Amino acid sequence: MAEPLRLLVDSTRTPIGELVVACDERGKVRAVDWKSFAVRMHRRLRIQYGAKGWTLERARDPFGLKLALEAYMHGDIGAIAELPVASVGTPFQRRVWRALRRIPAGSTTTYGELAKRIGHPTAVRAVGLANGANPIGIVVPCHRVIGSDGSLTGYGGGLVRKRWLLRHEGHEVG
Repeated sequence: MAEPLRLLVDSTRTPIGELVVACDERGKVRAVDWKSFAVRMHRRLRIQYGAKGWTLERARDPFGLKLALEAYMHGDIGAIAELPVASVGTPFQRRVWRALRRIPAGSTTTYGELAKRIGHPTAVRAVGLANGANPIGIVVPCHRVIGSDGSLTGYGGGLVRKRWLLRHEGHEVG
């Protein structure tokens, strides 16, 4: 049996709630979620790595990730753009998550446009499901995806946070 993936975890207070970040021992971000959604984060880790395939260990600002998230939250929008990430998902999910990282801060796209960008123009709902399964919120910016009519559609952290994040990045929202 393989050794469980050791994840180093820390959290930081933000203007919109406490944010938790977990990375592996090489500094690759494996999970980012709101502390109020810790159960969801643990469920996603179980789905990705198995029930006994991972452990969480408190660490102080592992690999500077907490500092990068704090810089982002305090206005340095580019502070998280190049953070290394690693996640387990289907090839389709990973394609969607890579495409999310290419959406520039301050801009948005729609589920339909994202489906076209990854070469599956009719897979709009599947793109939405992959977006919703994203285990690395904010760093893999699922909040930058909106409805085709420009509306703020679902965000796992809640629409109030989604609106704040988009405004924080310089995108005007209704």
